[in-house]
Amino acid sequence: MDKIKQKVILNANGANIAVLHFGDDNDYLSLTDIAKFKNPDDAFIVVNNWLRSKDTILFIGLWEQLNNPNFKPIEFDRFKNEAGTNAFTLSPQKWISTTDAIGLVSKSGRYGGTFAHKDIAFEFASWVSAEFKLYIIKDYQRLKGDENSRLSLSWNLSRELSKINYRIHTDAIKENIIPSDISKKLKGIVYASEADVLNVALFGITAKDWRKQNPDSKGNIRDEASYHQLIVLVNMESMNAELIKLGLSQNERALRLNKMGIEQMTSLLKIEQKKLM
Repeated sequence: MDKIKQKVILNANGANIAVLHFGDDNDYLSLTDIAKFKNPDDAFIVVNNWLRSKDTILFIGLWEQLNNPNFKPIEFDRFKNEAGTNAFTLSPQKWISTTDAIGLVSKSGRYGGTFAHKDIAFEFASWVSAEFKLYIIKDYQRLKGDENSRLSLSWNLSRELSKINYRIHTDAIKENIIPSDISKKLKGIVYASEADVLNVALFGITAKDWRKQNPDSKGNIRDEASYHQLIVLVNMESMNAELIKLGLSQNERALRLNKMGIEQMTSLLKIEQKKLM
């Protein structure tokens, strides 16, 4: 399982449900918090009782087979055959360790409790209370809508800043590199070459090569950049403009900008990690 990227809290009709975000669409909801709706004092008993059901084992086993190439089918078959009998008991920890399951996560410490991928968590919520499940889904949908809105706003702002800041960059090229008497076509080549100094320093590839590798993309290399990359790009545009004014060669500037890009991306990612600690 990847490192936790974010922890948020759902409010399901007044009940708090922790959600761990591992990136992409990998959201894991706290089964422990959901179980408290049924038994506030011994939530782990509710989870373990749910795992005793044959229907539960069949469901989470199928989920693993569809999503987990390392899932152990032989161990799963043993649990499947034993599930539902009076003597059968199963804890989340035993299920995870025996089958190499990824749909359930057992955490201690700050993010303590049993968590499950949202597909499984919603199934568990149905078992606990169909009404409670609807409240969970409703607030989860609100949460995802808010996240998408914030990400879109931040990205769009950074993209606009990079476009505005690029004017500073092109002015420096015009005033310090491009002779006044060359053709419009040659000017375009110079501008593109200088733009690729930034592209290679930050993305490791030219705009032309990126388009060859992404023929179906409707945007360009910068339209596909991450929020953090756009922040660094804004800084690199300003820095390259100053380096051009100082008369540094394109090769010298490329080396400095690449070093700067690595340092700033590393710092930004460290800041993100600290937010999750």
